[in-house]
Parts: sequence; C-alpha cells; structure tokens
Amino acid sequence: MSRLLPRGAADAYLRDCASRKVLDSIANKWTCLLVDALRDGPVRFGALRRRLDGITQKSLTQTLRSMERDGMVIRTMYPTIPPRVEYELSELGHSLVALMEGIRIWSEEHVGEIMASRASFDSRAAEEPKPVTPA
Repeated sequence: MSRLLPRGAADAYLRDCASRKVLDSIANKWTCLLVDALRDGPVRFGALRRRLDGITQKSLTQTLRSMERDGMVIRTMYPTIPPRVEYELSELGHSLVALMEGIRIWSEEHVGEIMASRASFDSRAAEEPKPVTPA
C-alpha cells in the first residue's frame, strides 16, 4: 500500500523514522498493562508489582523509567521515611488508555483461538515431513 506523506512526516515503515522507537516502546506487553493499571490515578510501586503478576522488579523499574522518559508517566516522590513513590499517567499516557484497553480485551477474548492454533501448528511441526507427490 503506497501513501503520499507530507515532507518530514513520520512513517514507521521507514527504518530511520523516530516513530519506530515510539512504536517499540508502546508495543511492550508491560507498557500495555501498566497503562491500564495506572488509568484511575496514582499507584505505588508495590501495588503495581502485585497487580502485574509475573513482572520482575527489574522489568517494572525499567518499564516505568522508559515510560517516564517518554512522557507517558509522572513519578512523584514524597519526602517521607521510608520514601513514598507514586506513578500516574500523564496527559500523553492517558491518550493511550483506549488503545491499550482494546489490545488487552482483544487478547483476553481471543486467547482460546490463539492457543488452539498454536497447539495445531506445534503438532503439525512435530510430524515427519511427508514427501510431495506430483499431481
């Protein structure tokens, strides 16, 4: 499919386009889940870790830092002992909520079909190759 773009416009299909880095960032499964987990307001690190079952402390830290760097998350540190840190979506982060929710819901609705397809593929791949007979 060919599109005519204005000069200087972003095009993620081009290898050097900066929008590819944005796409890489938001296509991360933890980013998708964090956007949804933060949609209702500030959340502490420990609560996020409990909500995102299976995420390591390192992955959560890296994803939150990346999202903060990209302007999607606001990190607020309170001067208490021990220090209290909360994360919330920025205006830019909130603009992703509907998209990420749609991806999450689609994943949950189609997991059965995807798993059945994988099982079918894996069983076919495990079979010995059959010779092709000319027609």
